[in-house]
Amino acid sequence: MTTLLGAGGCTYYEETGITQALLSTATSRMIRHPLYKLQLRSYATSTKGHTHYFAGAPLNRLAWLRTSPAFLNAVVLSPATRWVLFSEGKPLLSTPSAGTSALARLSTQDVRLLLGPEPFFSQGRRAGEAAEGNVKELEAARVHGPPAVFLGLHEHADGTGGASRALPSSEFSAKKDAAAVVAQMHGTPYFSLDVSAVEEACVSEVLGNSEEARNGAKLEFVDGRAAMSIIDQFESGIFSVARTLVDWSARNKFCAGCGSPVYTLWAGWKHGCTSLLPWAEKSEKPCPTAKALNNYMHPRTDPVVIILTVSPDNGKILLGRNRNWPKNFYSALAGFVEPGESHEDTVERELWEEAGIKLLGLKYHSTQPWPFPANVMAGYYAIADPAEPVRTDLDNELEDARWYTREEVLAVLAHSDGAAAAKQAPKWDSGVEDTAQHEEVVIRQTQNEPPFKGPPPNAMAGVLISDWAHGRVSLSEKQDGDLV
Repeated sequence: MTTLLGAGGCTYYEETGITQALLSTATSRMIRHPLYKLQLRSYATSTKGHTHYFAGAPLNRLAWLRTSPAFLNAVVLSPATRWVLFSEGKPLLSTPSAGTSALARLSTQDVRLLLGPEPFFSQGRRAGEAAEGNVKELEAARVHGPPAVFLGLHEHADGTGGASRALPSSEFSAKKDAAAVVAQMHGTPYFSLDVSAVEEACVSEVLGNSEEARNGAKLEFVDGRAAMSIIDQFESGIFSVARTLVDWSARNKFCAGCGSPVYTLWAGWKHGCTSLLPWAEKSEKPCPTAKALNNYMHPRTDPVVIILTVSPDNGKILLGRNRNWPKNFYSALAGFVEPGESHEDTVERELWEEAGIKLLGLKYHSTQPWPFPANVMAGYYAIADPAEPVRTDLDNELEDARWYTREEVLAVLAHSDGAAAAKQAPKWDSGVEDTAQHEEVVIRQTQNEPPFKGPPPNAMAGVLISDWAHGRVSLSEKQDGDLV
């Protein structure tokens, strides 16, 4: 069952009872095999060596201001503020009448109908009421209306080549006008807004009346993975943090400590248990989140290792095909880091479980945030002997795994269809296919297809494969002081 709440003129649907609003430094265990050292000639292994898609953190997150209702409520109303909208995890894209598609960035005036009455953060028991006093359970809390998250500030150049001044929390006090302080900022504040539970007609009305729509742009919610081929590097960094936070709140609606519904605090960056709200009926046994720091009330990121296995002579790589993947698609091996494991341990375990091969050595490449739904991909080059038999019958996750030469991989990368993308098979307009035409197209496609298809170039596996294939990775004997 659902209840309906008025949200500034729009109907907002809430589930009944819900107030909705490293790597390890340890070395791996001893490996009784020759050790090798991988050297990245073009990309350093530091975080600044390679900026991945979804990475780069383009916003100053101003984390110290997430608990400041004065700042948040003032910055929402800033003419410079922009909103990134999501529905069921799909970002809103804007396609102008003449131009390319991009992440839609709506103004507060555009989305005002969706936000509900002020205050927008540190709300009280009823919509339109402000939280009373300094209550930690209501720090920048949003207990009414669609979930909103303050993502950060895109700082503009100040005219002297430097970034704009980051505002300290002390400036937002009762002695100062918060709106005047916000006006000093030289940049674009960003928020995300999840409209999944808002009445569809209201969302359509808001989008239709937005400035972008009035200027002729087409606004539509698009699958997040499909958007990877559309949005640029800067937008990908905003999308990454926004979608991760939106998904986190959408998936975690109940307190893991006591089972009560949760709401958001800290401008969307923390969950609170509704049993601890000042107006909630107190139970004999308080929720355990009342006294301790609990990781399940904060956004979580799941670490994954992406493993490109290289032969000791640096001439071949091992690629695998998951049973559930599209036909002829191969990629690097991968796996989640399990409890009690370092990344190095996970690499060794995954190689053995998925392909039955032993790890000889490895080298870290870089990491990439991955917002589907909330992962960080740690890329590694692993060394293994191609003479060892490959077996996929241990955990049966892979349907096939095989070694490819550099020439084979380069041929695939050079092919127009070599990298996996949102490409679809031909769609026939009529209900009855012209069989002869269909067979001709299938034959032509088969003749033109690459030997296999690999991951997209903006995914970690695609970067690892491309760097290796184009000679940006070399192999030499392990030197003193190197870590496995």
